[in-house]
Amino acid sequence: MALSAGSQPPMGAKVGAVVVAAGTSSRMGGIDKIFAPILGLPLVAYALDQLESFPPVTQVVLVLDQASVERGRELVSQRRYKKVRPVCPGGSRRQDSVLLGIQALEPCDWVVIHDGARPCLDHGTLERGLESAQETGAAVAGVPVKDTIKSVSPQQVVLNTPDRKGLWAAQTPQVFRYDLLLDAHTACLEEVTDDAAMVESIGHTVKMFLGSYENLKVTTPEDLAVAEVFLNSRIKVPE
Repeated sequence: MALSAGSQPPMGAKVGAVVVAAGTSSRMGGIDKIFAPILGLPLVAYALDQLESFPPVTQVVLVLDQASVERGRELVSQRRYKKVRPVCPGGSRRQDSVLLGIQALEPCDWVVIHDGARPCLDHGTLERGLESAQETGAAVAGVPVKDTIKSVSPQQVVLNTPDRKGLWAAQTPQVFRYDLLLDAHTACLEEVTDDAAMVESIGHTVKMFLGSYENLKVTTPEDLAVAEVFLNSRIKVPE
């Protein structure tokens, strides 16, 4: 079931999205990565642009660090986003920020969770996510691991080398039934690194779908340069 431009949400359902961008950018050398310029636009604008122009998504909540909320509202106004409402402050942990974001959504059936630090989102990935989520109610983007993986002790001693067959690197977007994700956030008390792990922790099956190797998460200043290359390649050259 394709969800191309102009199509309706799956089974007529309402789809909301939460862009999580409330981190501290601790590895960016003092740069606020969420508003770092890439090709003249703040990094977070790229993901927002994709969600704004993706027909099945009808509302977007942007979650930012408290100190950046006003700056985020200014961006929404400048870019004239119609779907982004509201901009809200996050919590102390990523999962706290996600919970605040999904609670800020108007009633919906499905929710897309995406890291604001992943600017190379595209409609194809969003389509695959919504399609995959129909099977189990939960789906996470990812890519097969290319490198050999080592399990290492705190003393940096190699413990073992797991078979990389079947190993995938998880990404966002991650797509869930709204009620399922809310239940997982209520039931899971341990700290997790993504929402799929939270849903897994309550015994629910999560489907993996193909993301993109270009869909990197900007964590260091070097990542900004790589993201710029990927985003620049999308710019159409006039014929």
